[in-house]
Amino acid sequence: MSISLQFPDGAVREYADGATPLAVAEGISKGLAKKVVAAKIDGAWWDLTRPLEAGGRIELVTRDSADGLEVLRHDAAHVLAQAVQELFPGTQVTFGPVTEDGFYYDFARDEPFSTDDFEKIEKRMREIVDADLPIIRKVWDKEAAIAHFRSIGEIYKAETIDEVIKPGEPITIYSHGDKWGDLCRGPHLPSTGRLGKAFKLMKLAGAYWRGDQKNQQLQRIYGTAWADEKQLEDYLKRIEEAEKRDHRKIGRQMNLFHMQEEGRGMTFWHEKGLTLWRTIEAYLRRRLDAAGYVEVRTPQVLDRVFWEKSGHWENYRPNMFVCETVEGEELALKPMNCPGHIQIFRFGQKSYRDLPLRMAEMGACHRYEPSGSLHGLMRVRAFTQDDAHIFCREDQIVDEVADFITLASSIHADFGLTRDHITLGTRPEKRAGSDEFWDKTEAQLLDAARKAGVEPVIAHGDGAFYAPKLDFQLKDAIGRMWTCGTIQNDYVLPERLGAEYVGEDGAKHKPVMLHRAIFGSFERFIGVVIENYAGAFPLWLAPTQVVVATITSEADGYAQEVAAAMKQAGLRVELDLRNEKVGYKVREHSLAKIPVIAVVGKKEAEERKLALRRFGSQDQSVLGLDEALAALADEATPPDLKRARG
Repeated sequence: MSISLQFPDGAVREYADGATPLAVAEGISKGLAKKVVAAKIDGAWWDLTRPLEAGGRIELVTRDSADGLEVLRHDAAHVLAQAVQELFPGTQVTFGPVTEDGFYYDFARDEPFSTDDFEKIEKRMREIVDADLPIIRKVWDKEAAIAHFRSIGEIYKAETIDEVIKPGEPITIYSHGDKWGDLCRGPHLPSTGRLGKAFKLMKLAGAYWRGDQKNQQLQRIYGTAWADEKQLEDYLKRIEEAEKRDHRKIGRQMNLFHMQEEGRGMTFWHEKGLTLWRTIEAYLRRRLDAAGYVEVRTPQVLDRVFWEKSGHWENYRPNMFVCETVEGEELALKPMNCPGHIQIFRFGQKSYRDLPLRMAEMGACHRYEPSGSLHGLMRVRAFTQDDAHIFCREDQIVDEVADFITLASSIHADFGLTRDHITLGTRPEKRAGSDEFWDKTEAQLLDAARKAGVEPVIAHGDGAFYAPKLDFQLKDAIGRMWTCGTIQNDYVLPERLGAEYVGEDGAKHKPVMLHRAIFGSFERFIGVVIENYAGAFPLWLAPTQVVVATITSEADGYAQEVAAAMKQAGLRVELDLRNEKVGYKVREHSLAKIPVIAVVGKKEAEERKLALRRFGSQDQSVLGLDEALAALADEATPPDLKRARG
């Protein structure tokens, strides 16, 4: 008896009954066998040493692939758990999943861990790797597994199996030789030695059992793992650079904004931060005006009845801030703008000639986010969406989405963000509408992306419950990916809220509503921009563009004249006439990341010149006042206005 396997290149090969994926890899080449960490059979994970039970399409997963990293990180989590339990007897393990950059494990222990423990834990992990313990997969029944974990004091594992695993459902246990074992679906490497030593423990955090704050608090150890030492080294360098760029730290240093415990998830914008905001807002308004959008404003608080009609009360109520008036009205702060825009669309009769109607709002929204998920400007409770909805006919969808892709890509590029790719989020498991509906709407977005010259990456199941979506994946200055910008083609909400237009045939029709955002929210986008530039903004964005600093009080009059001329030229300028040494002034303003320091002394005043020092440079250029004003004013011109000038 033999097993037929089809390879990605279409080739079909026969293997003896009981063959393993590792044997398949060794038959192709010894080099491949060393790189392979797992397999997929018809898309389902399979351990390398597990005998194949039937034929199918086989994919050999190598350690340097995205899937391969997932396997390595899963094994690293298990090695961490074994090391911790050997070093700290009595510690219980709970869950240890893979994360975007690594893994974590939650432990139950009376004594607190410390980051000082990391060195000895990592040492023990390396010893487990050197031991090259075979990783053995065993299948147990539910009652045997519960009894086993209770017998060794693992009450959390026993509880998980008792409550989560259905009767009769097989349970897999992976053990490192006879040393250690854990409940796991797999897959795992053939032995601990295959993990390698490209891992590092990163940080500690608290966590609640099953994520419920009513339950016992656990201790979470985070780590990272990579295919080789070079990848680990590169990652640690990126983390170090990212820490330098942390928008929360830079926001404080540059006096842009702050957040505080009272009013968590709410931003207090300072003068300079709001200047940055208004600069971005003015830029966006010009771009939207040029693209044919109209701007509207809808109420921040609306009656419960309104949200019931939209469906948000049923599906989104836990995330909404709700209040009651003395008259018994139940109101909610809006978590999004789209239902309000439909009300404006419904006001007065609309014709097919009015479409497409591009309706934009920079609308203040509020959503309840758990306090543990809040993260600076990136995850807040109060935010302003750069929101817009395009009401259009079905035959206009492809053109409108393609135009939006072009517009959004241009705007992102103006902020120094490179579009890496666009994802197409397809139908989720829980969704509204028939398969035919989803076939149609997904094809509309795919056609639009291709019309804009983009081949989207399919994100299976990542669509909203009512519509598929395109998401922009942007890369910043240090190669990190950010999701900024989205568009969805929604047939559902216009139907629910009674949006109609009169068609060319004189009958009433439902418009399609394209939900779209370019930033997502001003808060998050500003956080991304701060980190992209590490606070060293290009001149057009900088809250303070130039500081005029004097060397001597004899130049005070000229410095004041220069500052006035710069303001007249449209520059955002500050004047520093303090009786301090110029070196002190330069250092101070450099720490504030001021793009240009114009130094003036007696000589510059007499010759009507400026000595310009750029942020990050020790050099300075000396220019005449008129020449300097013209050059700085040109450099400070926003990119859209510069393009318009030609």
